Amino acid sequence: MVVSRRVFLQAAAAAGLATGLALGEAPAGAASAPGDVVGKVTVGYQGWFACPGDGAPINGWWHWAQNWGQAPSNTNKSIVAWPDVREYPKTYATAFANLGNGQQAALFSSYDQSTVDLHFRWMKQYGIDTAALQRFNPTGGEGPTRDAMAGRVRSAAESQGVKFYLMYDVSDWTTMQSDIKTDWTNKMSAHTASPAYARQNGKPVVCIWGFGFNDAQRPFTPAQCQDVVNWFKAQGCYVIGGVPTWWRTGDRDSRPGFSDVYHSFDMLSPWLVGRIGSAADADNFYTVATVPDLAECAAHGIDYQPCVLPGGVGDRQRAHGDFMWRQFYNMARAGVASAYVSMFDEYNEGNQIAKTAESLAWVPAGSGFLALDEDGTACSSDYYLRLTGDGGRMLKGQLPVTAARPTRPLPTAPDTTAPSAPGGLRVTGLSDTTVSLAWNAATDDVAVTGYRVLRGDAVAATTAATSCTVTGLSPATAYGFTVRALDAAGNLSPASAQVTATTSAATVPTGDLALHRPTAESSHTQVYGSGNAVDGDPNSYWESANNAFPQWLQTDLGTALPVRRIVLSVPPAAAWSARTQTVEVQGSTDGTTFTRLLPPAGYVFDPATGNRTTLTLPAAPTTRHVRLVFTSNTGWPAGQVADLQVYAS
Repeated sequence: MVVSRRVFLQAAAAAGLATGLALGEAPAGAASAPGDVVGKVTVGYQGWFACPGDGAPINGWWHWAQNWGQAPSNTNKSIVAWPDVREYPKTYATAFANLGNGQQAALFSSYDQSTVDLHFRWMKQYGIDTAALQRFNPTGGEGPTRDAMAGRVRSAAESQGVKFYLMYDVSDWTTMQSDIKTDWTNKMSAHTASPAYARQNGKPVVCIWGFGFNDAQRPFTPAQCQDVVNWFKAQGCYVIGGVPTWWRTGDRDSRPGFSDVYHSFDMLSPWLVGRIGSAADADNFYTVATVPDLAECAAHGIDYQPCVLPGGVGDRQRAHGDFMWRQFYNMARAGVASAYVSMFDEYNEGNQIAKTAESLAWVPAGSGFLALDEDGTACSSDYYLRLTGDGGRMLKGQLPVTAARPTRPLPTAPDTTAPSAPGGLRVTGLSDTTVSLAWNAATDDVAVTGYRVLRGDAVAATTAATSCTVTGLSPATAYGFTVRALDAAGNLSPASAQVTATTSAATVPTGDLALHRPTAESSHTQVYGSGNAVDGDPNSYWESANNAFPQWLQTDLGTALPVRRIVLSVPPAAAWSARTQTVEVQGSTDGTTFTRLLPPAGYVFDPATGNRTTLTLPAAPTTRHVRLVFTSNTGWPAGQVADLQVYAS
């Protein structure tokens, strides 16, 4: 078994599978009516892969390699299964040998919007209702990349018609009790405004994974955990608990004394990875955990969302789908209404359902990775997506409850025919930063599943509709666009005829361009988050982590605008004695690649003049994201800003 932060193999847990009271099979309904999680199939979405050159702040082979600074290879890898990347618009070359078929061994970056769009398009195509975006401790160096990923997931969920919610993993997060509240208040709660954000019983959904586990990574007391659950409920949230396997009995992987915490959640989702590894294990687990867990939840008015896992590819657990289907069958015969599939993209543990190398022809030569046909049965790369879709349909009553797996490892007939080229591409609207396009639907021998809009050779957007608005463009600039259709098998059509559109000239805005705009930061201390710098209150402020220069603060103006003047202040109170902060100004049109707009210089903040200073740019560059980089402060060892004001003139 490949062990990671979320796999806890314990002898006591294994022993627990062989004991327990045999119970009946009477179905028990969910406590709540169907919503975005009750009666639905949810997948865990890591979204934590990055590659150098993708623009991610983390700037490394995030989660692909043990040493993120070096390309993944046979001696530098942190994955145990190889993805099928044939459909990804953009990939990155590795140091692995070529694939068995001679093609270059390349990997995807989750930071590319086109990757997330593709993943969510698969979810929609294969009948997955909801994605739970994993969010680990966001206060460290991974925070800015994770913040950006939340925005990318939101965009993909909205464009592809899939729901999403935030799932906090509290592993190794020592300051979780206060940080999680600040993170939700200052950053993540904003995403609940999205029509794609999952709601249950009319409330935005939040999951907290890790309370009560009996290990050193999650040492929190029942009182600390109860405080967090109560706080999220007070914010009006529907709160899911990702809890230990043996939450009900309070032993083995569960700390004692957490019963009240467990029973305070709106929904419980007990962990399963590492607990079972065969169909026989799944049958025993049905008796000793699923049925009594469901009864316990029903008795307390709690919704129940047990895990389903495909099995580790490298552990040879999958049995060409029989292992996963047995879990779906046992859930269906128990009367379970909701399921959490672990995971969508977990190539590190090998429990992913996303498209995976189907044979050694699609695996780097000599890497030791196994493919989906490791037991001698040929499986298509999308097999576990198809299996998940059928399992979900069985839980929803759209397929009969059957122990016989209805999903074939290979589709009945491979689809090798590409769709026709979309016709009638036309411009339907434009602004200074956007171009709206529409086209006639392409045709396919099976079905068209989506379209890629290309600006030159680069993918500018993906959509399932026959219209799209391309954003992030520069004013008064000519652009050429084409569109290609895509089918479920990954076949791409020829490009449509090209259309050219010129964006309109920009209108110079007035007033403070940064007021109440979204913000980001390298870090903050206590409750002094970046949002305080644009809230219009001169007494609230952002303060970075102490004694850790350089630090940065940035705001998103919403569109590319001319920036001529930046006004900064710290609180005007006399207690804020005079200080000099060294600040550099950077700008970006896409939020990933920043250029210097103003070199580092010392700026004086003096209470005699309102603790305010003005930074004048020599020209008025057009930029959307304004970043301030702090490298020193004579008054306090941190970056400090009470008001960040940006003006076009």
